[in-house]
Amino acid sequence: MAMGTAPRTPLVSQRRQGFAVVSAAAPWLIVMLLAVATLSSSSVAAAAGSPEVVELSLLANAREKGAVCLDGSPPGYHLQRGFGSGEHSWIVNLEGGAWCDTTEDCSDRRMTDLGSSKFMKAIEFEGILSNKRSQNPYFYNWNKVDIRYCDGGSFAGDAEGKDRNGTKLFFRGLRIWEAVVDELMGKGLATAKQALLSGCSAGGLAALLHCDDFRARFPQEVPVKCLSDAGFFLDAKDLSGERLMRSIFSGVVQLQNVRKVLPRDCIAEKDPTECFFPAELIKSISTPTFIRNSGYDSYQVGNIVAPGGSDPGQSWATCKADIRNCTSTQIEALHGFRKELVEALEVAQHRRGWGCSSNHASTTTIAEAVADWFIGGGDGVKEIDCEYPCIGPTCSSQLDL
Repeated sequence: MAMGTAPRTPLVSQRRQGFAVVSAAAPWLIVMLLAVATLSSSSVAAAAGSPEVVELSLLANAREKGAVCLDGSPPGYHLQRGFGSGEHSWIVNLEGGAWCDTTEDCSDRRMTDLGSSKFMKAIEFEGILSNKRSQNPYFYNWNKVDIRYCDGGSFAGDAEGKDRNGTKLFFRGLRIWEAVVDELMGKGLATAKQALLSGCSAGGLAALLHCDDFRARFPQEVPVKCLSDAGFFLDAKDLSGERLMRSIFSGVVQLQNVRKVLPRDCIAEKDPTECFFPAELIKSISTPTFIRNSGYDSYQVGNIVAPGGSDPGQSWATCKADIRNCTSTQIEALHGFRKELVEALEVAQHRRGWGCSSNHASTTTIAEAVADWFIGGGDGVKEIDCEYPCIGPTCSSQLDL
């Protein structure tokens, strides 16, 4: 069973693509995008303050490289050139959109932009990819890239399969990652003076999986960091005692053959599915990383803590709409989820140069928080919100949306 399609990037106005405020739902943080735009047009658009439509670029020689979407079409990305002081700075964003863990699910995705570039279109960059200096003062003039998500396996798989009708399916996420980044290196990424890899949702997981590989592509003196937003999925039990995320991840790991991207020290001792979870991945990442995950992430609350099938009376529906409607038992379940998240983030909290935020409401934009962390170094930004009903500027009556 595949998890419902979640918002794919911080640039599109969809559920978890926030980057609007450090309070947006879902875990972690985000990255960026790039579109083919001239220096002059980028400057004018930034000055005008209007979002710029960024056209789709398809990977060259994709089939020869075996780097293709689920349906065999070439993968795509959006590139927006930097200008001025940001001419040699790069943000590379890995788009999200849940996963497909069975051949049936993956076959269905072939007929959408999450499985085929035939359905992809130009997009607008927003949030941390915005060209509005007033909203994105540090990153607005950087080179920005959004790598589209069309493999259903967090850019990690390397296998093939067939659906029930005999139609071939390509699980080539790892090859897409490698081929697209190689192409970007030839378009100026190789000479970057600073770079940030980011992702949201399933892309946030992908940013963790490829963080150290991205860092290894640059000289040691070049500052390189990673950002994961709304991608810190927990191996938590739901109300019925089942582990939905473990079931989904197990399907992805086996169907798409993701072992190549998993930490060797982890798979030497544990089941590969366990090593696909962020809580294990971050133990092996050496590159400074910012992890953003709400303590009351509505997506995980709705799909993991209290999925529809485990709530026959729909009492969780009103709770998820407004936390003030939650019963004491529901509040206890929410606190239990938050406790698991905070404990899993302890690795990040104690690492020099790392950043993390579990705030579920704040007046600080994600772009501002990430900029403070990226520039500051040292111990970075460490914001762990208090339990509801705490009293403070970061509290909200709504679960993150």
